[in-house]
Amino acid sequence: MFKVKATQHVLAVKDIEATENYFLDKLGFSVRFRVDGWSFLSLGSFHVMVGHCPDEMSAGDTREHSYFAYVNCESIDDLYQDYQKRGADIFQVIADKPWGLREFGVATPDGHRIMFGEDIDSDGP
Repeated sequence: MFKVKATQHVLAVKDIEATENYFLDKLGFSVRFRVDGWSFLSLGSFHVMVGHCPDEMSAGDTREHSYFAYVNCESIDDLYQDYQKRGADIFQVIADKPWGLREFGVATPDGHRIMFGEDIDSDGP
């Protein structure tokens, strides 16, 4: 029977070194490995494959099509505070949404957008 084991997001970037440094320093990722023109990065089970594509259009130029991942997580307020301290490019501040999620968004140097969300506990106070 078919089963998804994991997903990896593939990003084309103009400056692989700057992008890798942003993911490491600002977003807390770690390097799984590197091969010529590629950097494989992870934040827990969230995996990204960054490929050096200097002649391609930047993700930011695609406007609303630059979203590439929605990460469902726990302890989102801790992550948000950490990203604020690290100086991540937060394009959407943390907020409770009417669809039952607390979420915020960050952007990469090329303009790729990542949303982080946590279920709002309806059984809370």
